[in-house]
Formats: sequence, structure tokens, C-alpha cells
Amino acid sequence: MARKLRVWVPGAAYHITCRGNRRAALFYDDADRRKYLQLLEETRFYFPFHLHAYCLMTNHIHLQVETIDHSTKDIMKMLNSRYAIYFNKRHELVGHVFQGRYGCQQINSIYYFLKVSKYIHLNPLEADIVIQAQDYPWSSYGAFIFDQFNPHVNLDKTLSYFPNPEKKAYRQFVESPHDLPDILLHP
Repeated sequence: MARKLRVWVPGAAYHITCRGNRRAALFYDDADRRKYLQLLEETRFYFPFHLHAYCLMTNHIHLQVETIDHSTKDIMKMLNSRYAIYFNKRHELVGHVFQGRYGCQQINSIYYFLKVSKYIHLNPLEADIVIQAQDYPWSSYGAFIFDQFNPHVNLDKTLSYFPNPEKKAYRQFVESPHDLPDILLHP
């Protein structure tokens, strides 16, 4: 049976997930994570897109991507195939690195856009890897709450939904139990 075709809308945002084959680790160490981010930038050179949030967990990945002129299929095919080749060669392995095809949910509202961002940034905390979300070095959260430059992520769209000071308001949103920031709860 043929796979269901993915719907792609130019300019739309997506929550993309990738899991290691059989839930195995995608990253054995920080060198693997650095290589993934390097390949992400190389992919962005060929297929430009905006990255609004990311988190590289041990056995899975979360990306919040806004496409421009290329589909998520093109982006993820290049990124995942290049990473799989690197990973297998470096660790002297063969076979699949990723479990099935990547997950891709279109983000069609401000509410969902912000909820995905929060979910991605809280992932290491929910997995009990860190005590505070900002302690996890392989997510974009530090760039959102500190004056920490991160060349991979674009903060502008996400922070535009928050009042001044935007970074403080975003942090309060992520660390609050509510799914919506106060600015959207009480317009």
C-alpha cells in the first residue's frame, strides 16, 4: 500500500520529529550533535527555511521549521540521509539510522505554534535529563531566555507574540502550566 502523500504549503510551519531506528540513539556524543547541526546548516543552504526551535534528544529530534520555497520532504531527505551516512561511517555501523519516515505536523495557528515551541523546549525536562530546561545544551531554549547567540535558530517570530521584555515573557510562558501565554489569555 502506498504511503499517504504529505501536504506541503509554502511558507507554512511544521513540527518535525525523527526517531532512531528501534528507538536507538541517534547521537552517541556531542560530536554527533555538532555534526547534525552542521548538516542542518548545509541543508538550509540548499533548501532555505526558518528554524524556530529545536531539541536534539538522545534518540529523537524535534524541529520547528517554517518552509520558504522547498517542501519538508526535500529538507528532511537531505538532512537525514547525510546524517545517516555520517553516523554509520563514524560508528562503523550499517543499516537504518532513523525509524521510518519523519513525523510532520503542520502548524496552523498561533496557539499551536507557541505550544510546539514550549513542548520542544520542555522535552529534556519532561524526560528527566535536566532539572531546568535551560540546562540542556542541545536545544534552542537558551537563546530564547538568555542573551546567548545561536546561529541555528530564528527567534523573531516566536518572540513577536510576547510583550516587552520578550525573552522574560517567553520564559514565563514556557515555565507556566498554561498552554497559552498570558498575552493571549488576557488580550
